[in-house]
Amino acid sequence: MITMCAKLFAAGCCTGNNGPTGATGPTGVTGLTGATGPTGTSVTANSMYTSNTIGSTILVLLGGTSVPLPNNQNLDGFSVNGANTIFTVPVTGRYYLTYQISTTVSLLAGSRLILNGTTPIPGSIVSPAVAASSFNNDLIVSLTAGNTISLQFFGLLATVILVGGGSTGAALTIIRLN
Repeated sequence: MITMCAKLFAAGCCTGNNGPTGATGPTGVTGLTGATGPTGTSVTANSMYTSNTIGSTILVLLGGTSVPLPNNQNLDGFSVNGANTIFTVPVTGRYYLTYQISTTVSLLAGSRLILNGTTPIPGSIVSPAVAASSFNNDLIVSLTAGNTISLQFFGLLATVILVGGGSTGAALTIIRLN
């Protein structure tokens, strides 16, 4: 007498226990490459560096006098006026600004960055309590395309001579963060 399970097995309705797992088969053929995605934005695509290495003599007025930065200009989208004192921002965003000034003698002048020809940029002002020959500052600000930036001495009627002879007497760096 055939058992019920044997009848069902013979009819293909019943299966036995699973056997051991077999060996892994060969790797299949590599599929087609997908479409290239869009190019991402390069946040630091807008940056600039410029300096003064010639040892310029600057007649500083109380209200402010811009420092010329004619050397080593790497402007990457920024533009500059003919006097090399005003730099125009190409793209709206948040920017890291840094400047350095080195003079041949210590003085009680202040230094700052000016926005659009008249407005001192908050956080950029250095007003030493004692005479100094080195001025520097770093800050992050939001700027709009078309804004202008200049580096100034102010607060003293004097003749200032920047370090020169190939040394960097003044430098300005601006880098877009986002």
